[in-house]
Amino acid sequence: MSDTSRTIVIGIDVGGSTTKIVGFRCDGDERRLIEPLFVRANDPVTAGYGAFGNFLDRNGIALTQIKKVMMTGVGSSFLGKNLYGLPSVSVPEFNSIGLGGLYLSGLSDCLVVSMGTGTAFVHAKRSEAITYLGGTGVGGGTLMGLSRLLLKVDTIEHIIELADAGDLADIDLRIADMTRKNTMSGMPSDMTAANFGKVSDIATKGDIAKGILNMVFETVGVSAIFAARACGVRDIVLTGNLTRFPFCHGKYAEFNRMYPDVAFHIPDRAQFATVIGTALYGTGIDAVQDLEKTDD
Repeated sequence: MSDTSRTIVIGIDVGGSTTKIVGFRCDGDERRLIEPLFVRANDPVTAGYGAFGNFLDRNGIALTQIKKVMMTGVGSSFLGKNLYGLPSVSVPEFNSIGLGGLYLSGLSDCLVVSMGTGTAFVHAKRSEAITYLGGTGVGGGTLMGLSRLLLKVDTIEHIIELADAGDLADIDLRIADMTRKNTMSGMPSDMTAANFGKVSDIATKGDIAKGILNMVFETVGVSAIFAARACGVRDIVLTGNLTRFPFCHGKYAEFNRMYPDVAFHIPDRAQFATVIGTALYGTGIDAVQDLEKTDD
């Protein structure tokens, strides 16, 4: 089969515990997204090859249709430069984060927040270089670690179940707890003054679970606001596995109310932003231009 018949670009993001894969069918300037998927595996080689085979089988894709494989993530180096005889190219993860955030949000200038084990902040602007601004060690690793330590649970489903029954009034100190009148100008009475600053003796596991979630998402959110203000952008695009938590959506709706100078966005497929950005780099685009979304 000629190279011109190879129209599919595959993107793989090999993380510490999950691997994500996506594809784009390319026809001229048109790029059609093939629905992404992820697999769980601690071994990066098993995860990479397993995800690749599963993805091809699920979508009826033959190796002869694939033009190239783009890879990123901490475990991608274990897969080498040749996957099933296909040319494989490494993409810097921060570039993938920025490009994926622009593509999913449809924005032209934004701060992209990647909430994984830790959290990274990237300034992405179409037709310009993507800039890594820094990050914080608070993220999904913090959430899971504290849940194991304080609650003896280590599954997302169990944490969500506990938190749904929790009450932050028995965990966090809020502005309303410190003053009867809102004497702190510009601060809503329900704003957190201190995470875990008012732990009650009768606090339940559900209260603690909700307190952990609240601390992680508030720390990420406030850090994102500082980063956005520093680089002069209003729109903040949230991506990564933590966007799957229902609590995440409610918390950043609160932030949009409390901080009107910024706007938080959680696009569809936000957990796949990095791998989508990785694949896009192999579709022949010039920097971060021409990102119209089309799905299979």
